[in-house]
Amino acid sequence: MSISEQRRREVVDALRRGTVPQQGLDVLAVGLGRFESAVGEELGRIASGQAVFKAVRGEYGAGKTFFSRWLAERAKRAGLATTEVQISENETPLHRLETVYRRLTEHLATAEFTPSALRPIIDSWFFALEEDVLAEGQVDEDELERRVGELLEQRLAAVSRVAPSFAAALRAYRRASVAGDVAVAEGLMAWLGGQPHVGASVKRVAGIRGDLDHDGALGFLQGLLAVLRDSGHAGLLVVLDEVETLQRVRSDVRDKALNALRQLVDDVDSGRFPGLMLVITGTPAFFDGPQGMQRLAPLAQRLHVDFSTEPTFDNPRAVQIRLPGFDKDSLLELGSRVRGLYVQESSHRDRLTDLIDDAYIADLARAVAGHFGDKVGVAPRIFVKKLVDVLDRVDQHVSFDPRRDYSVRVSGQELTDAERATMPTPPPLASAESVDEIDLRL
Repeated sequence: MSISEQRRREVVDALRRGTVPQQGLDVLAVGLGRFESAVGEELGRIASGQAVFKAVRGEYGAGKTFFSRWLAERAKRAGLATTEVQISENETPLHRLETVYRRLTEHLATAEFTPSALRPIIDSWFFALEEDVLAEGQVDEDELERRVGELLEQRLAAVSRVAPSFAAALRAYRRASVAGDVAVAEGLMAWLGGQPHVGASVKRVAGIRGDLDHDGALGFLQGLLAVLRDSGHAGLLVVLDEVETLQRVRSDVRDKALNALRQLVDDVDSGRFPGLMLVITGTPAFFDGPQGMQRLAPLAQRLHVDFSTEPTFDNPRAVQIRLPGFDKDSLLELGSRVRGLYVQESSHRDRLTDLIDDAYIADLARAVAGHFGDKVGVAPRIFVKKLVDVLDRVDQHVSFDPRRDYSVRVSGQELTDAERATMPTPPPLASAESVDEIDLRL
């Protein structure tokens, strides 16, 4: 697959840091071909105004975040807006849907706009309303505003019944924008994005009060979906990543979060959110364990899928799908793709491919996996990071020979907690030289 130089650099830079790239993932997608047909069908359903819920399960290192961003790329190409929300106990607790909605708008993106794309989307929606009015014939400025207001009311009629403050804020935002009142317009945009602490004077302009709450967040999501459809977007992909963190919170908080998830699943099934594709990711322990989804029987029943058969025969159309993770062959294929991407624009292509051939990639993969007790499924992130490091050294130093001059070392500072936990003998973290270097989680 061809890729632009800028996107190639962004992908390689992300791999160099040990993170999942935000885009350009098709060139690295290994083992995801089995999902392409089902994903295409589901995105088609979204474009027709339906809603889809999907649960993605996989052990650590199986590529859940990679899959989510690969899916987001495909969704953008299909005309959807996308957003990814990391669920966490402190910053984004799942049982507080008003916070989830706020994070959703903060990370909202489209093929044209990077996060946060909320304001460009709403501005393009008002522009589309103006175009619809002008298509009926030329009108003066006052008549244009009047008819745009009428059309706005027609489009938001259903939303106004469940989220009247969302519609009121849109009306007031339009008036403030036309009048050139930047401060009020920005305050109302923050309100539409679920931001707390918007000034009372700003909210009085729109006739609204208070901050967004749990129930109001679902109405705001309906309003956002209506705006997206009318501004030319096929729908919205929302990814709730790392839902397994619910297992580590207090039992009462966990139960509230699971109930919020059940509510979302039921609302998707009921047709409340036309044009929404909601995806959650989690580990098998979350889906099957006593501290996860099994604590709420109705939710467990809705998402149950039989995974007793061989992964080869899994059903990609099921409500819950599993990522098989990496084995030796898929890890080598990933390494080969990373090398091909790296050398694409390099002036030292021959030296890179000669010194970092398939045999060296296999040796590097074995060496990295060896640090994790030969658990290949845990190794991809560190393997790719080390591979890019070796490619950088060969690219920059003519005399560098990776077999002679490079040995694989894994430091505790570059590992996540989950990676360290899988190692037979985890490397020690660097000791602090003073109390000021100790990070306390309060």
